[in-house]
Amino acid sequence: MELKDLFICCPKNMTKKSYSAVALNIALLFLAVSIACSAIFSFQVYDWKAVFAYRSVFFTGWMTTCAISLCSLILSLILGTLSALLRRSNILILRYIANLYVELIRGTPLLVQLLLFFYVIASYLHVENRFLIGIFTLSLFSGAYIAEIVRSGIDSIRASHLDAAKAIGMTKTQTYRFVIFPLAFRQCLPPLTGQFASIIKDSSLLSIIGISELTYSAEQISSATYSTLECYFPLAFGYLILTLPISQLSKYLEKRFKYES
Repeated sequence: MELKDLFICCPKNMTKKSYSAVALNIALLFLAVSIACSAIFSFQVYDWKAVFAYRSVFFTGWMTTCAISLCSLILSLILGTLSALLRRSNILILRYIANLYVELIRGTPLLVQLLLFFYVIASYLHVENRFLIGIFTLSLFSGAYIAEIVRSGIDSIRASHLDAAKAIGMTKTQTYRFVIFPLAFRQCLPPLTGQFASIIKDSSLLSIIGISELTYSAEQISSATYSTLECYFPLAFGYLILTLPISQLSKYLEKRFKYES
């Protein structure tokens, strides 16, 4: 039995004594973190009441971040998958366009792309919707990384799987649907999880073009209350609430789609 198999089997074979030990360790860890936080916060007086008065502003910014992240996540996944497929296309011009897109976007910072799209391209096209520009730029940026993740997942599939699909008479579309995509999804899931979390955190840069998301709201509250540190604790907690479920969902899907290949 491998070491990873031992960890998987342990929860099923745990006794009441084992559960008590785990509970005790969690309690000790919580106590240690509480003591550390109390020691850190005792050096300075914090004005939490002033920040709490702006809780509705925090909530509005958090909801805006949720909406932007969700739209960007869906759009970047579609764009990244399409780009990965185009990079494998037999049509030379499409393959070159996809390669140029991925290399150009991955080679430049998101901050520069935001400023370029907002102040140059959007201004030239007379597009004034900041949310639309922010979502498009964030999706374009993340889509380039997702394209590489999907491409690497497809390339990791063994030739024997493709030969087996041909042997039973599958078309190219059927091979992608029933063989390539299911196997690639399992390989792509861990890096995709990290990329989805990055989309949420990268949305904080949209504050530079005046979008009232969570980071922008925290900056405005900090300017109004002069309570800088108090504003950034709820800010960090707000992003943590969004990223933790993605991590847990990824673990569930990894177990759900775990099978021998």
